[in-house]
Amino acid sequence: MASHHTAGGNDTTEESGIYDRPSYLAMSARGTASLSVVIVDDEELAREKIRRLLENEPRLRLRAECRNGREAVDVILKLRPDLVFLDIQMPDLDGFGVIREIRHVHMPTVVFTTAYDEFAVRAFDAAAADYLLKPFDAPRFRRAVERALERYRRSQVDQLGEHVQKLMRLGLEEKESSFPDRLLVKHGGTVHLLKLDEVDWIEAARNYVKIHCGGAVHTMRETMTNIEDKLDPERFVRIHRSTIVNVDRIRKIEPGYGSESRVELEDGTHLMISRAYRRGRVKRLLEELN
Repeated sequence: MASHHTAGGNDTTEESGIYDRPSYLAMSARGTASLSVVIVDDEELAREKIRRLLENEPRLRLRAECRNGREAVDVILKLRPDLVFLDIQMPDLDGFGVIREIRHVHMPTVVFTTAYDEFAVRAFDAAAADYLLKPFDAPRFRRAVERALERYRRSQVDQLGEHVQKLMRLGLEEKESSFPDRLLVKHGGTVHLLKLDEVDWIEAARNYVKIHCGGAVHTMRETMTNIEDKLDPERFVRIHRSTIVNVDRIRKIEPGYGSESRVELEDGTHLMISRAYRRGRVKRLLEELN
């Protein structure tokens, strides 16, 4: 299979158009998390223009290019990108057809690109972040990027916010539970019986966990997995491999790019939300409860 070198210095295969990167969420030159991008257009010059403009956007990282709608569906469902620049008029399967194929499995933030303005209403009906009318210049492209980033941030916050609200509602319901309301903590010859209502959050510390209760911190020899199994999932949610949070202590969810979103607790503590647990653990939990 032949391959070529892009302007950004990354190898792609002509068959797939998928860039050879070691991780799904790459890091930008500034060291911050960048959103993964897929370009879909049946015209090489159009793809080349967007690719060139993306070189000036450190918050975005090109992940793949697709030459038609069918290829786009396969690549998007495989890579699950954060943002897609999607042409509308393409042979076989147009941009709206791509949306129909993917929306119930993985719906990224979408910026439509087209030479025809008559599709604008349909594009926004399809929840597009923006509608780039060809030919567009660099300033117009940057405005589209800003709108897309804002849409992405809002979608991530809304998603987690809905999950937290559901957990809080479930926590208020009166029903029998098989989970204890206290936690026995042994450390340094001292035994503490902690009320779980008083626990704010729990963090991993190598072979131990630190349990934060108000101004006090209790350390116990335990793994995060084992302590998570002891906690009622309606009251505690794991937002990071090193962090479990009491849902009732969450004051607000702060937006950010990629894996940089975080929660703020009632006492002002800020905790990072891992991408894996935001889309994995919490989502699976809600599906089970439903």
